[in-house]
Amino acid sequence: MDKEIIKQGKTAAIISYILFVGPLIALSMNAESRNPFASFHIRQGLGLTVTFIVIGVSISYFNNIMIASSMWIFISVLAMYGIFTAAKGETTAIPILGNIFQKLFKIV
Repeated sequence: MDKEIIKQGKTAAIISYILFVGPLIALSMNAESRNPFASFHIRQGLGLTVTFIVIGVSISYFNNIMIASSMWIFISVLAMYGIFTAAKGETTAIPILGNIFQKLFKIV
């Protein structure tokens, strides 16, 4: 990918990994330009947010701090990985789920 494209989309790409509001802000930032670098990371951030919500709702019935903290650690590690790859200018998918997110959110 061209360095200029990466430079233009880097801010939206990094913001997309902030859970809940990040993907929405990044989508609005990328609405006009449709930067491919930012779109890749927006799909990753959106998928991470949806995963957080699904897992959070699923484990809310257990009332166990060990299960909740392991979910938070899992999501936090994946989000940090995404932020670092976006900051470095790479389009590397998040481990385990990243390729699924790219296929699932192809419209973005």
